[in-house]
Amino acid sequence: MPESLETARLNLAPVHPSDAERIQAIFPQWEVVRYLASAVPWPYPADGAQAFCREAFAAGERGEGWTWTIRLRTEPDQIIGVIELMTDPDNNRGFWLAPPWHGLGLATEACHTVTDYWFDVLNFPLLRAWKAVANEASRRISRRQGMRLISVADRDYVSGRLPAELWEITAEEWHAHRARE
Repeated sequence: MPESLETARLNLAPVHPSDAERIQAIFPQWEVVRYLASAVPWPYPADGAQAFCREAFAAGERGEGWTWTIRLRTEPDQIIGVIELMTDPDNNRGFWLAPPWHGLGLATEACHTVTDYWFDVLNFPLLRAWKAVANEASRRISRRQGMRLISVADRDYVSGRLPAELWEITAEEWHAHRARE
């Protein structure tokens, strides 16, 4: 299981099956799901968050995935999003935030922290993440983190088949980027 992580404004708490009800209350919104992989069921079923939390918790126990709820430090009982790391060869990080918290730099803050975890705790040599081209906010995070675009392809998202980009960064590049910040 992953450990809890903190940033200046966030608590990242390992996902637990007991988080399902709070996630279910904020996740099934078009603005949240439209650029997520088509594996996310839509319309989102009433037990969707329960299944997600159960699967994410089990992956954490197996050491195959690391999933955290995103919470404001000022309101640690309120879940505002989720961020995860995965061992899929071409898709190692995914995240979402509920709309009221978009545009505040919170996703960037969470991404920096879990990217540090990926390279410095889990010791993986490379991080890759797919982004829908239309998801400009997520693409900006990749650019700000020093990731580079390595491939373009059409991929299936909740909103349909869309042009997508594969971004990557090595541990060495990440550490050099962090040293410049």
